[in-house]
Amino acid sequence: MHTSDSSDVFNQIHIDVARNATDDFNLFHDRNRWLRINHNPFKGPIALGFQLESLIEHKVFLYRQHHNENALISDKNLRFSNYQFSFVNAVKPGQVVSVDIKKSQLKEDPETILSNRITVKSGGALALLGYKKESKFALFLTNPDVPQFGALNQHPDRSFISGSSFFLKRKFITTSNAKNFLCGSLVDQDAFFDPFKNKAVFPEIFPCSLISSALLEKAVIEKHDFERNPLVYMSHKISIDRTYLAQLKSGDALYILIRQIPPESRKEGIGHAIDSPYHYECYGLMEDKTILYRALISLAPLEQILNSLK
Repeated sequence: MHTSDSSDVFNQIHIDVARNATDDFNLFHDRNRWLRINHNPFKGPIALGFQLESLIEHKVFLYRQHHNENALISDKNLRFSNYQFSFVNAVKPGQVVSVDIKKSQLKEDPETILSNRITVKSGGALALLGYKKESKFALFLTNPDVPQFGALNQHPDRSFISGSSFFLKRKFITTSNAKNFLCGSLVDQDAFFDPFKNKAVFPEIFPCSLISSALLEKAVIEKHDFERNPLVYMSHKISIDRTYLAQLKSGDALYILIRQIPPESRKEGIGHAIDSPYHYECYGLMEDKTILYRALISLAPLEQILNSLK
């Protein structure tokens, strides 16, 4: 199923709205500061990675509706939504974005997984590829190693938790930011929020998108030079628990825990030739320490990517 839509075009205002809604201050998205990035090949601002995944989320939602798959997801108790994507190229303002969703594949052995392969093109060139999967259990970080830190609200925001390698970023979930993020992602906010029907359902990617802000805050404290050593996303692997997501309310605190981990060994596929140390284990915890989502995030220095293309 090809879900290309000639109206799916990110303009700079969409990028600004999405980055403001998530506190993403990466220079790559800034209409002025992109010029400061050393050897920036994109010649202008680019869309956010999570912004693209939010568009994918909605396209898959419409696909599930059209193919009557939501009943299957409910009957099989596939409570986890999983995103696995590799970033191939940047999406620039003004380019038509097309999302191609392949036919759903249902696997029931050894456990039930409903899966779709997805490709995203921008301006006719491949930008993103991977999978969206529904499962009964989380597909990534299946055995989360989150120490008992006590009450998370007692730890200073934007700091490393004493005695651990985890960095803590506290964010507060609001409907206004979620609505703006959806608008910036070319998604109709009425699909999630309707004050006349007392409907407020937070989209899956929005709380995950706050990972970018946490990574940036961590880098600031570590005195990373964003201009001389810019980093770009290589891959996202995310598992989010829809049961806990349904309990999320405006004003709730979200505690994002991040720590650097050794890279996964990759012998083939996109980015296999890039040996980058920027790999992170991320968790989004609710006030009661319930794990809303877990994610593996990989970045690489822009210089290494450019060198690998020579």
